[in-house]
Amino acid sequence: MKVAVFGRFYNETTTTSVERLFDYLLKKHADAYIETEFFNLIKKEAPNFDDYKSFKTFDTLDKSFDFLVSVGGDGTILRAIIFVKDMDIPIIGINTGRLGFLATIQVNQIEKAIQNIIDGKYKISERSLLSVETTPSNNEISSLNFALNEVAVSRKNTTSMITVETYLNGEYLTSYWSDGLIVSTPTGSTGYSLSCGGPVITPDTNSFVLAPIAPHNLSARPLIIPDSTEIQLKVEGREESHLISLDSRIATLENGTIIKIKKADFKIKMIDLLDESFLDTLRKKLLWGEDKRN
Repeated sequence: MKVAVFGRFYNETTTTSVERLFDYLLKKHADAYIETEFFNLIKKEAPNFDDYKSFKTFDTLDKSFDFLVSVGGDGTILRAIIFVKDMDIPIIGINTGRLGFLATIQVNQIEKAIQNIIDGKYKISERSLLSVETTPSNNEISSLNFALNEVAVSRKNTTSMITVETYLNGEYLTSYWSDGLIVSTPTGSTGYSLSCGGPVITPDTNSFVLAPIAPHNLSARPLIIPDSTEIQLKVEGREESHLISLDSRIATLENGTIIKIKKADFKIKMIDLLDESFLDTLRKKLLWGEDKRN
């Protein structure tokens, strides 16, 4: 069993999860590889690091890996897909923070989850991604031009709104006068899009969501479109440039840049244990939100 482990932090909330995961991988004689920066962070902070000296490190992955374990929250998984890309390496997320929609394994479930994966007691949830192409080309985007949650355009260095001219399959839709526009996948429908009034969409739905950010036009509402749609955006505003984000990665584009967004030609595979589901996570998330308010 060849396993990759990725994380971004090693602190009070991650220490127990990392130690339980590493101890169980050692117990199962797993061929474990830790992402280099995460490995060095653990080496610096963990008092019992010598126990994990047998683990190797990685900077890139190949198709020989059986799965990747992400230690953190949903944001850590969004970073992990940069390593997985189109190699069909399944991802499972250990949650070290709040309840997540992607990172669903809690600290007391780690050993059971890894054993279930070893025993084949899991299913695969395939998640659609967005791909981005700009004219003129932008090097920051072209090198990693995909997003699992959303692609968003937004204003930069100004309090003035921007105009986002929007076309669907070459046909003019509207010009959003707003702080920006989010194009979300079903996976991303529970993230930024949701906070801007977008709907929750189940991961297996073949749709994308257009959600304007703080629109001035009162008639502007989130729009669900087929995921076969090619979306073209062009931003104008008082400033000369604006921001585009692909999940957590941000670049600056000059106004007037043509942005083409469509469904990527590959999917990310998420490992779902047999005793969990998206709807179960959704119920827990909604109840958790009610508890936090009370």
